Amino acid sequence: MVQFIRDWGNPMRLRAWQPSLLCAILIAGFPLTADAAGKIQLYALRMTPTGQDASRFSRPAWGGGLSLVAPLHQVHNLLAGVVGFEAANMLSQTTETQDPQTGLRVEQQTSQDYYRLYLGGQVGPHGPGLIRPHVGSSIALVIYGISTDVVVPDDVNRENEIRQNLRSRTETGFGWDISLGTDFNIHNRVALEGGVRFLKSFGVPQQLGAGSMRVEPAYFQIYLGLGVGFRGTKH
Repeated sequence: MVQFIRDWGNPMRLRAWQPSLLCAILIAGFPLTADAAGKIQLYALRMTPTGQDASRFSRPAWGGGLSLVAPLHQVHNLLAGVVGFEAANMLSQTTETQDPQTGLRVEQQTSQDYYRLYLGGQVGPHGPGLIRPHVGSSIALVIYGISTDVVVPDDVNRENEIRQNLRSRTETGFGWDISLGTDFNIHNRVALEGGVRFLKSFGVPQQLGAGSMRVEPAYFQIYLGLGVGFRGTKH
C-alpha cells in the first residue's frame, strides 16, 4: 500500500498497477458460489437530450423505471438477462396568450411522455460479491405520447377551467442502449446501483411539427436504483 501511494504521482509506474487494480475490482465482485444472485429494482433517472434531433423536440427530464436482472449460472454468473420498463416526461410546456380587448387569457399546454420497454443483457459478476461492476446493452420498444390542450384557466377555482384537446397521438419507434454501472450488494438482499446509459431511438416522427419527417433522437441517462435480491438454486 505504501509503495502504491508513492507510485500514484508517477504516471509510468501507475500504469503498471492498472491490471492489478482491475483484477482486484473483478475479484471483489466475483461470485463465491455457483448460485446466481438476481434482483428486482426500482430506479430514478435523469435524461438529457443529446444532438440536434433530441434537443429540438425535448428537454432534460426526470423519470423512473423498474427492471429485473436474472443471472445465468451456466456461465458462472458473468452474464445476466435484463428486462425493464421506464418512463419520463420529456417536455411540459405552457404558452400563454391574452386578448388585449377582453383580457381573456388562454394557455396552450403541450406534454410529451417517453416510455421504453427494453430487453438485453449485462456482462459482469452477478454472484454474492459486494462490488459488482457491469456493462450491458439492450434493444427497446420506444413509445412517445404527445398531447396538446388549449385551456381557459379559472384563477379562482382551477377545477372550473375550460379545456379542449387539440391533438393527442402515440408514436412508436425502435431503440437500443449501452450501459455502464456498478451495484453494491448487501448480503444478497439489498443492492444499491448507479450508472449511466446512452440511448438511441430510430424511426420516430417529428414530435412538435407538421409533416412526417423522421428523427433519430439520442439521450444520455444517469440512474440510481434500489433493488431486492433473490437467489437461484444450486446445481
